Amino acid sequence: MYKSYHKKIVASTLLASVVFLGTACNASNGTKDTAGANPATETKSVAANTTMNTEGFTQREIDAVGPANALVSDSVKKTYEHNNKLVVDGGVTYPSVNGKRGAYYVNDAAHSTPFNKGKVATANEQKAWDIDVMPDGTGLPEGSGTVEEGDELYEEKCASCHGDFGAGSGLYPKLTLGNSYALQKTMKNQRVNPDSEGPQRAFGPYWPYASTLWWYIKTGMPHQAPMSLTTDEVYALSAYILYINEMKIDGELVDDEYELDREKFLKIVMPNVDGFEPKITGPEGQDYARKYFNNPLNYGNGVRCMKDCFEGEPEVQRIGFELTDFNPPLSSEKSLPEVEEAAPAAPGKDTYEASCAVCHATDAMGAPAVGDKAAWAAALEKGLDQVYHNAIVGKGGMPPKGGAMDLSDEKIKEVVDYMIGASK
Repeated sequence: MYKSYHKKIVASTLLASVVFLGTACNASNGTKDTAGANPATETKSVAANTTMNTEGFTQREIDAVGPANALVSDSVKKTYEHNNKLVVDGGVTYPSVNGKRGAYYVNDAAHSTPFNKGKVATANEQKAWDIDVMPDGTGLPEGSGTVEEGDELYEEKCASCHGDFGAGSGLYPKLTLGNSYALQKTMKNQRVNPDSEGPQRAFGPYWPYASTLWWYIKTGMPHQAPMSLTTDEVYALSAYILYINEMKIDGELVDDEYELDREKFLKIVMPNVDGFEPKITGPEGQDYARKYFNNPLNYGNGVRCMKDCFEGEPEVQRIGFELTDFNPPLSSEKSLPEVEEAAPAAPGKDTYEASCAVCHATDAMGAPAVGDKAAWAAALEKGLDQVYHNAIVGKGGMPPKGGAMDLSDEKIKEVVDYMIGASK
């Protein structure tokens, strides 16, 4: 959740839903279950037999939810006692009352039985899967790379998608918008007028932790060959991206001669490190998130209510700047257009769109683009059989069959025929 600088949100109810559920369940099951019960005793029973985190709730709200929790089944009580907490997003686990949740029966025995699917992962399997990098440096390997090396790698492997100097290209994101420290101030911008300038979001001014940059480059880039970069190459590319964002590390500007290593990387403090809430990093991150979401003062007006939530008439937000000058004018016509029978799709077209267009729709990936007559004429200089061969066994950055190994050789040839035919 990004910080809101203009909090004007009506708080939604977390606990009231449990109160409503408990009341409804008891009502649907008759009054004999609670007839003659002492409310004070019930409230005491709740305190003694459940361990739900009630921080932020009023005593009245705790008392109100008491009857429902007093009837919680033993298996659900054990779950509460084991976790001793609400779920991390502030939601409430609904208790079962007399074997039911609302109008539906539940199998409490099944809920108390631990899942046992598959086998326990071996140490080597866990090591292979555990490849993320955390803000505290967990998972970040030793290595180094310079801005100059990163510049060369960027031109070779990244510029075709992300543009010169990270300025963006087509649908691919920009990696910089300029000086990150200056742009960070735009994060508080609100579009309150039609011509207002909104936040300028890019890696430097927006991302809270640089660890995500390193991890994403390592595991997802370049697009056509993820996991192909060495550790030092990832450090070099990270250094280059810090350089084009005019970032500093431990007070030192990352210039064109800067060398980045693990020790320096851990000293990176992003401009927007405190721009998100709640804080979720560190060993106490989940507990902090629980406290945050269980206190509606953090994201609403602090009042839990189902009715009579306002004194007087509620304030309704209206459209401040309505767009009316549409050209052509908006139409309310709802009749469907006449549909002409489409010609049958060319063989290979559907396969191309599903498996090949990601690289061949444009020349940004270095592959001959569909529609580029000159590029395909050059590709056909050695004959159609050679083009078939390259498509099936792979060439350069393109893997065999474009990575769609489930396709037959004949299907691949149909795709090639389609791309050539669409490029004449």
